[in-house]
This record gives sequence, C-alpha cells and structure tokens, in this order.
Amino acid sequence: MQGKALDVTHTDEEWRRLLTPEQYRIMRAYGTEAPGSCALNHEKRPGIFVCAGCGQPLFASKKKFESGTGWPSFNDPLGGAIENTVDRSHGMARTEVHCSRCGSHLGHVFPDGPPPTHLRYCINGVAMNFLPE
Repeated sequence: MQGKALDVTHTDEEWRRLLTPEQYRIMRAYGTEAPGSCALNHEKRPGIFVCAGCGQPLFASKKKFESGTGWPSFNDPLGGAIENTVDRSHGMARTEVHCSRCGSHLGHVFPDGPPPTHLRYCINGVAMNFLPE
C-alpha cells in the first residue's frame, strides 16, 4: 500500500494509541492472529463487518462462510472496500488484502472458496468489528 494516498492516515504513534497491541501487531505490522482465537469467527447474526482501524464497511455477514481454517472467511468484499498487494513473505507468493481507506492489513485471499466467486477472504478477526443489523 506504499505510495497510495489513503483517506485515513495516522502516525505510527497514533496507530499505537488507537489500536490494541494485538490489533497493531496484525493491522500495522502484518501479523496473523492464532487460528480459532477470535469470537468473530463464530459470528452468525445479520450485519456488517467493518475495519477496526477506520470503521469502513468491509464484508456483509451474508457473504461469510465456515471455511474450517480458524479465521473468519468471506467470498466477496463490499465494493471498493479491499485492495490487494502481493505478499512474498514465508517463501511463497500470496495475495494480501488491505482496507482501501486506511491501508490496514486484514489478511489474505485464496482461490479455494465457494461459488460463485470461488474466493476465500481469510481475515484476521481482530482487524474487524461487527455491527449487527
């Protein structure tokens, strides 16, 4: 996300104040939460999942599915909410997903999801908040 003008920006110090230590580690330092560790993995109510960094709506609950991976999984983000970059860490190339509004790292997308998109957005639960309908 370097070089892109973002709608929401903060200094590193401000991000550290705004986010919990775990959120900062994941969203700003590109970490990953332990599988099965977030309550949002089990969230089934109608509503919207939003970025924990800036509140931008990311995913509708109707696009959430149980992937068995231990992370909340979705097959389609809301329009314009997500941007992708190539992640070459860990000796492989993966597609990393970020919030398009604040640039926060959310997780990765894989081509092994259900129809109709066949995509699996594997998202760190602490990178999101849930707003029930």
